[in-house]
Amino acid sequence: QVQLVESGGGLVQAGGSLRLSCAASGRTFSRYAMGWIRQAPGKEREFVAAISQNIVITQYLDSVKGRFTISRDNAKNTVYLQMNSLKPEVTAVYYCAARSRSYSRWDTDYDYWGQGTQVTVSS
Repeated sequence: QVQLVESGGGLVQAGGSLRLSCAASGRTFSRYAMGWIRQAPGKEREFVAAISQNIVITQYLDSVKGRFTISRDNAKNTVYLQMNSLKPEVTAVYYCAARSRSYSRWDTDYDYWGQGTQVTVSS
């Protein structure tokens, strides 16, 4: 089992940047594919990015490609989401999630979730 704690959210102006972090407990972090999923008010959860256990494979929501970067440091049990050129439409609660099998674009595939961190982009 793994516990996840996100941090790094906040209020930023359009065009700005934020770096989200997700710290995982336990000694088996490297066995989990990791994902970032977001949920805006009144909307369903939406996949944002995922990274494989061995860091080789990453996937992104089309609308964030080129602006967001997912990465992980298995030695620090941490996954990151660097978000640049932020737009108001990305305002949402961002969740970190872990999956014991291969990475996935489907939020329902993830086994463990953090509590979320709020990202608000003002225009």
